[in-house]
Amino acid sequence: MGEALLHCMVEIPKGSRNKYEYDEELGAIRFDRFLFSSVVYPLDYGMFPRTLAEDGDPLDAMVAVSEPTFPGCVIPVKPIALFKMRDDKGIDDKIICVPHQDPNWNFAERMEDLPEQLRDEVSHFFAVYKTLEHKEVAVDGWYPREDALAVIDAAQRRWRERDER
Repeated sequence: MGEALLHCMVEIPKGSRNKYEYDEELGAIRFDRFLFSSVVYPLDYGMFPRTLAEDGDPLDAMVAVSEPTFPGCVIPVKPIALFKMRDDKGIDDKIICVPHQDPNWNFAERMEDLPEQLRDEVSHFFAVYKTLEHKEVAVDGWYPREDALAVIDAAQRRWRERDER
């Protein structure tokens, strides 16, 4: 995997309660829903194009940014951790990244480089964000960079295999 070439497409800016998703058929980002719970996304949230996660969607990514970006923004990123969870569709891994071009974050190399408070906010957000929708979510927690890279490699491989069919 060429890390320098890894890009995240932002779907949801940090601080938003709007849930946007990239719709492959439309070739656009569409509004999915307003979060029922009174919480906001703690980081920019999006996906890695040309990947296929275990839930059948593109692999999810979260990017620690100094300022929120916007839906459709593409950010060159460096993965530093894996956040594992499950939802109603099954395994729903999130790759935690930092932007190459943000001096407030690009020093980070591993999960421990993220402030503990921010890691707690991410964990709490995913533990409660679907509560008022009456959907079950199980947070499995934080895993090191090496696990994140393995999940990315597997998602890229699934995409290539699907594309070859």
